[in-house]
Amino acid sequence: MVIVGAGPVGLTLAIDLAQRGQPVVLLDNGAGLSSGSRALCFAKRTLEIWDRLGVGQAMVNKGVSWSLGRVFFKDQQVYQFDLLPEDQHARPAFINLQQYYCEAYLVERALQLPLIDLRWHNRVSGLSVQADRALLTVETPDGAYDLAADWLVACDGNRSTLRALMGLQSRGRVFQDRFLIADVKMKADFPTERWFWFDPPFHPGRSVLLHRQPDSVWRIDFQLGWDADPEEEKKPENIMPRIQALLGPQRQFTLEWASVYTFACQRMDQFIHGPVLFAGDSAHGVSPFGARGANSGVQDADNLGWKLDWLLKGRAGPALLHSYATEREYAADENIGHSTRATDFITPKSPISQLFRDAALHLAREHPFARRLVNSGRLSVPAILVHSPLNTPDRDAFDSQQVPGAALTDAPVQRANGQATWLLRETAADFTLLVFGALPAWAHQLPHVSPLSIGQDLIDSQGLVARRLGAKPGSAYLIRPDQHVAARWWSPSEALVRAALATATAQASAKEPMKPAIRTP
Repeated sequence: MVIVGAGPVGLTLAIDLAQRGQPVVLLDNGAGLSSGSRALCFAKRTLEIWDRLGVGQAMVNKGVSWSLGRVFFKDQQVYQFDLLPEDQHARPAFINLQQYYCEAYLVERALQLPLIDLRWHNRVSGLSVQADRALLTVETPDGAYDLAADWLVACDGNRSTLRALMGLQSRGRVFQDRFLIADVKMKADFPTERWFWFDPPFHPGRSVLLHRQPDSVWRIDFQLGWDADPEEEKKPENIMPRIQALLGPQRQFTLEWASVYTFACQRMDQFIHGPVLFAGDSAHGVSPFGARGANSGVQDADNLGWKLDWLLKGRAGPALLHSYATEREYAADENIGHSTRATDFITPKSPISQLFRDAALHLAREHPFARRLVNSGRLSVPAILVHSPLNTPDRDAFDSQQVPGAALTDAPVQRANGQATWLLRETAADFTLLVFGALPAWAHQLPHVSPLSIGQDLIDSQGLVARRLGAKPGSAYLIRPDQHVAARWWSPSEALVRAALATATAQASAKEPMKPAIRTP
């Protein structure tokens, strides 16, 4: 297995595969961690994935947790929203954490796993794709070498070298607007919230976003307009007056990093091309408002890891791997749709759309219905994979949004010995059969499934598991290795569960493990 790109997505996938027993070569053309905040907002679902990989707590400890956002129009607050209004979740709605910290914790974890061969200063300069493998030419400071991989995963970002070497493209929409990102270090007593301004007096006619980061660093995004010169706007002498206008003349600050970006919502037509698979920004890209880039990329890795593992262990055939494309292309389209609508609202391009936007903002101050029209970036939530071929449709009428294809909702539980824990942390590396009540004898005979009783193995002392899953005594949920719901029943039987397991693994039929994933000539 070869992965190209040691950013958050490539590192997440490498760690997942290594924890499952798969050797990985991870190539990156850089010297180490990224610079600047870049990807900043990491969502609850991403943190839950990183919990499984052993890095979630470190991220939360360092990051700035938040759930409250405020929207302003000119000099007045329009409304506020809470992204996690209900208590009793292990992880916050979001943390703000500079990408270099995120990568540092992931690299630290990767270095603990002997199955990961992490190679910096390794640039892919050539690629030949055959029916059953990919042949790479890799340039290093010590010279070039060849590398053959049965499976090659491109996690090398929106300017993907592998995509270019294969002559592939991302298609979509590039928006005619530019934004300036500035990381500013200062002492400020602003609350830990997301503040978004439409047409503020300190930056008239444009939009501004303010986020707090660790180490007294604040992230500020300024809308510039399409006519702005990116190179001129990145000069400190042009950045400082914008920041001073926002913060006031008395605020002392230093500029740590800045960049200018253009909105774009694009994706590849297909994420799988023979033995080459694309994930993260190499496969799809969105405008940054909504925190959908890195979070959706980590979910790509979460989806792909267990499927590659099952394929390599001979537990499943190619159809299971193909479901990665089916599910994550659907998720990419959903993210692109949300991001496109947010961008159109934030940056209206006609007098009519400007009139609509401003009217919605005026109404939203007093009328809750209008707040649904305001879009400062619908913040990232995991896609519900309702059309996945791995789902077993409901037979019973559950009163819960935990439908097949949804990521399992967390809740506090206790182990039988009284130790407090969380539901997601008790799910298995492969499948989990979650049963409310006593486990039937046949539950222990299911291949690659760990049965788990709510009532015996785990105690739902607050009743939140049953409430959030809409379960009653005798109910059961089949949970995939990526913690998505595969099927659920009021009264399961062995035949029903085995059929759902076959569906969730794309009718696995392979009997022998596949050949090793890495060959170095």
